[in-house]
Amino acid sequence: MKINYNSRRQFIKSAALSLGAFSIVPINVLGKRHIPPSDKFNIGVIGTGAQGMGLSIGFNKLSETQVVAACDIDKVKYKRFLLEFEKSSNSGKNNKKNHLFFTDNYFDLLNRKDVDGVVVSTPDHWHAAMSIDAMRLGKHVYCEKPLSHTIKEGRAMVNASKKYNRILQTGSMQRSSSNFLIGCQLVRNGYLGKISQALVNVGNPASVCELPFEETPDSIDWDKWLGSAQLRPYNKGLISTSFFPRWRWYKEFGGGILADWGAHMFDIVQWGLGMDDSGPVRFVPPQEPNAVKGLKMYYRNDVEVIHQDFCRGYGVRFIGSEGTMDVSRGFIDSKPENIVKSEFKNEDLKLYQSKNHLLDWVTSIKNGTEPICHAEIGHRSASVCHLSNIAYELREELHWDPINESFIDNEKANLMRSKIYRDPYSVYV
Repeated sequence: MKINYNSRRQFIKSAALSLGAFSIVPINVLGKRHIPPSDKFNIGVIGTGAQGMGLSIGFNKLSETQVVAACDIDKVKYKRFLLEFEKSSNSGKNNKKNHLFFTDNYFDLLNRKDVDGVVVSTPDHWHAAMSIDAMRLGKHVYCEKPLSHTIKEGRAMVNASKKYNRILQTGSMQRSSSNFLIGCQLVRNGYLGKISQALVNVGNPASVCELPFEETPDSIDWDKWLGSAQLRPYNKGLISTSFFPRWRWYKEFGGGILADWGAHMFDIVQWGLGMDDSGPVRFVPPQEPNAVKGLKMYYRNDVEVIHQDFCRGYGVRFIGSEGTMDVSRGFIDSKPENIVKSEFKNEDLKLYQSKNHLLDWVTSIKNGTEPICHAEIGHRSASVCHLSNIAYELREELHWDPINESFIDNEKANLMRSKIYRDPYSVYV
């Protein structure tokens, strides 16, 4: 069945009918038995920019997986991807000579029977639509962080994962790093004492995109790149200024660097505090109209989290009654020093350990188990970022109900849990 972007509504209706039976199949049938351990797990990649390229090379290095298809609406980006992909595939002991199918319409990729799972590595504003469509068509999903572009999109992605019995792994790969595993395990087992505060250093909240008009090159379908976002002129800075382009700075397409890195660092706070199914309940933004740091948020157990630069790069500082601990990708240390050198006891809580974030996704599919950063976890951590952006934009104290996922007595803030979609790119949340 061929689907184009303009018939997405019809596709959703027909796909829902044809896949209705899937929603009652136990996950162990679609997971453990769907892909025999001896078979290759075939992957299609949607979005061939810097992140998609890195993930494709990573998956192709695993003995269990191979990338067989790719999709992008930017021909320049895809040519660069293909060059690096082929170079990687032809080197090393895991070289794979498989033919790579390419399309500029992601439904063509989703409809392929030889694709078992999909990597979504597009700008954030496309994550929900592509992930949900993939799960409707029976594909497992690895979606880059932050999982969603809005709070309601995130909940829709969680619901789709459950309805279609598909495994979704969020690309918050710090959970598969030993530094963060050890750090969160120390916090959860009380080695820092009672936690009173956590400092999180990440970048600035999202801003409105005001980049000037530039002529759109023939190599990109700009309307499809914009997708659900409102029409605006092309600017090369959104897609190609640097290795990681600037779309992530702007609220129309991302959540600022606050969300881009917050999906990593606030995620570690959530993990360390044992709040993977919840979140903060109060947000107090700085009152200075131009302040881009200083937001305070509070969990129900009174732990205070502050968006603050503590002068050690992007990372997290946990502050407890028995000491402090700083953790980042480059280091983990504590005051007093002996805390991070502690030997865990047999009776201590052991957190989920994943040594390879990509392999963990595939292993969870084969075993019919949840991966280390499944849809609910990814949604909750992304929600902290979205809530923070809303607080910075409104500059007023907000009270959040993490059970019902709504603001208390603030209708304006509640409207900001979603966004206005441009036809025909709506996400049905």
